[in-house]
Amino acid sequence: MPRKSKPVIATALNDLHRNGMKGVALLIDPEKCGDAEALEHLVRLAAGHKVDFIFLGGSLIDDHNVDAIVQKIKGLAKKIPLVLFPGNVIQVTDKADGILFLSLISGRNPELLIGQQVTAAPLLEKSSLEVLPTGYMLVNDGQITSASYISQTIPLPNDKPALAVATALAGQFLGMQYFFLDAGSGAKVPVSKAVIRAVSKKVDRPLIVGGGIDSVEKARDAWEAGADLIVLGNGAEKNPGLLTEVIDLANVYNVSLNVN
Repeated sequence: MPRKSKPVIATALNDLHRNGMKGVALLIDPEKCGDAEALEHLVRLAAGHKVDFIFLGGSLIDDHNVDAIVQKIKGLAKKIPLVLFPGNVIQVTDKADGILFLSLISGRNPELLIGQQVTAAPLLEKSSLEVLPTGYMLVNDGQITSASYISQTIPLPNDKPALAVATALAGQFLGMQYFFLDAGSGAKVPVSKAVIRAVSKKVDRPLIVGGGIDSVEKARDAWEAGADLIVLGNGAEKNPGLLTEVIDLANVYNVSLNVN
C-alpha cells in the first residue's frame, strides 16, 4: 500500500476556516485544455500569484488524458497543491496531490451519491492521494448547467436558504468534512449570499463556493457571506486578469486579519 502523505490540503483548508482567512482556487476543466498556450499562461499566472489550490475536473465523462494534463500543470506550478474535482471515476489519477471525494447531496442520483464513490474507493485506497470527504451541493436559480444536466439532478433553489442548510447539516451528520456550494460551470448567477451565509452559520466546516463568480464584486460577496475558499473557472478562462485581482483582494483581507 502506498504511504499516505501528511494532510497538507486538509490542513490548509481547515486553517482558512479556523482563522477566518480567504482563499482562492483555480478550476481547470480537462475538456478545455486544447489550447496549450492559454492553459500554460493561466497556470503560470496562478503559480506566480500563489493561488491556494488548483482544482482539475469537469462534468463530462471523457478523461481527456487527465494524467498528462496533471503532469503538465504540476510542471508549471510545482508548489501549488493540485486537487482533483472529478465528475466521475475515470477522471481519478494518482498523479495529483489530493481529491475532493464528492457526494452530490443536493441531488437524488444514487450514482453520484454513492455509486461512483464505491467504484473509486479501491483505487484511492491504493493511491497516495489525500482524500477530502466533501458534500457537494448544486445551488442556482434553475439554470441548466453542465453539472445539473450530466448529473440529472435539480439544483437547490438560490432563494431557499433553509433547504440548503438542512442538506448541509445532513452531510455534516453523515461525517462530511468539507462543503462545496456550486452554481455550476458557466452559471449566470452565483450562489446567493443568503444561502452562503445561512450554511456558513450552521455548518462548522470549511466552505468552498464556486460557479458564476466572474467579477471581483462577486468574489467579495461570497467571502463576506462566509465562504472560506472561492473557485474561479470560466471567469478566469475568459479573463485571466480576474484571477490576479481576486488573489490581490484575498491578500488584502488576510493582511488585515494579521494586523488586527
